[in-house]
Order: sequence, then C-alpha cells, then structure tokens
Amino acid sequence: MVFRFKLVSDEVNSFSREIEIDSDSTFLALRNAILESVDFSKDELDSFFLCNDDWEKEEEITLEDMGSSSDQDIWLMDETTIGELIEDEGQKLIFVFDYMTDRCFFMELKEILPGRSLSQPVCIFKKGKAPVQMIELEEFDRKVDENLAKLDTDLDEEFFGDTQYDEEDLPEGMEDF
Repeated sequence: MVFRFKLVSDEVNSFSREIEIDSDSTFLALRNAILESVDFSKDELDSFFLCNDDWEKEEEITLEDMGSSSDQDIWLMDETTIGELIEDEGQKLIFVFDYMTDRCFFMELKEILPGRSLSQPVCIFKKGKAPVQMIELEEFDRKVDENLAKLDTDLDEEFFGDTQYDEEDLPEGMEDF
C-alpha cells in the first residue's frame, strides 16, 4: 500500500510537496525523502509529530532517543514503519526541521493507494521554493518583532472595556480575588 503525503509551510505560501511512500517504509525513509525534496542537509536533528485535527502535537517520532522518561513510548524513525502509526486518510503530522525555532512543515495523508507498492519514496509534485533550513535566532527574533509590530497595538479602554467594576457583578465567591 502506498501513502501520498502533502507538505506545506506556514512561512512560504507558494511552497508544497507531495511524496509517495510505501506504508512498510520507515519514518527515516520519509524524512530523507522530505529533506531531499527541499535540498536540506540530513545532518540536523528533526522529528515527526502525529497531530490531532487541530494540529496539536501528540506522538513524537524522533531521529534519536533523547532519553525521555521510561513510561512513554519511544518511536524512533529508523525502527518505526509509517503504517504502524498511520492508517487513515486525513491524518495530520508536523515535521519539525529546525528545533531551535520550532520551524516545521505541516503534512497530511492525502491518499491511500491500495494494491500498489514502492521500493523507494518519490516526490511526485514540487511547487515553490522551501524556506531556509536553519535561521539564526537573531533573525528569527527580528521577524517575530516585525510581525508583532504589524498587529494593531492600539489597545485602549474600548478594547479592555470599563476600568471600573462593581463587586456585585462578580460571581459568588470571587469577591476576595
């Protein structure tokens, strides 16, 4: 069975990739296919995260065991097949490629192709240029500051409401707070 994943970036609107990979392949093979499709180095630490429908991280699949607590399952890329953890179209994942700034690709399993197999993963669609792999912390902070400055920061009484309140309006038991 072959899985078709779509990757997008929240940094570059015109960027996307589609990768087909056999469900019996490992997450390491998927990682390498992603990195090759965007011309990233394979020398950096990265991780996959299975996500819920709201893109909240759940299970992590790591490149190396980082010594997490023993009561958690440890999923290693080179030991875990994709089909072991993913079985439904629409499954969401995040591939974190820059740990220092938590930059990532958003991924979704777009299609399951039963009756097919692949010996090697293949990038079947490329659109746009990928964001840079690593960004200096100073540059990252500067971009965050620029984006914050674009927000409407004219927060006045109209935004916060009346500065006076009546204790009788508070819920019972809240008067002491």
